[in-house]
Amino acid sequence: MKSLRLMLSVVALMSLSTVAFAQSDAQKSFDKLKTLVGSWVGHMTSVPQQAEIEGKLMQVSLRVTSMGNALMHEMTGTGRPDDPITMLYLDGDRLLLTHYCDAGNRPRMVGKMSADGKTVEFDFLDVAGSTQYGHMHHAVFTVVDANHHTEDWTYMTPGDKAVHAHVDLQRTK
Repeated sequence: MKSLRLMLSVVALMSLSTVAFAQSDAQKSFDKLKTLVGSWVGHMTSVPQQAEIEGKLMQVSLRVTSMGNALMHEMTGTGRPDDPITMLYLDGDRLLLTHYCDAGNRPRMVGKMSADGKTVEFDFLDVAGSTQYGHMHHAVFTVVDANHHTEDWTYMTPGDKAVHAHVDLQRTK
């Protein structure tokens, strides 16, 4: 009986350590993104080229909110009326991103950190709201150094044609 209790205790401990490991991966990714808190500027490029964003100066603001439980990302561009907000947060053992899109919908994506610890990549999970005008489908944040990061965003247009936008950002003083 004593050995059975010991074995059950070991199995329970192993299960808890597996959950803790998964949570720590999501937490590590979230903590990596929190190093980007601040104001950033950079020029955007797109493939295929989109005249309304190609070469535009973009301003990005990242700030921690909700007692450290969420990271708010806001991107504005020169001469652009849109102001999309993206929220990044932990949901159990997952790092989630919800993008409040100017297309009127809210896609969610799940993030994972690269093996080298420099990139957090978000893959599409689902979307709330109409996709009549398309939806954001993929996002990648790459930390180059403390004052430089890149962001890659993939937008799926109606008919599932991908538009890839890349912005190379420098921290502002």
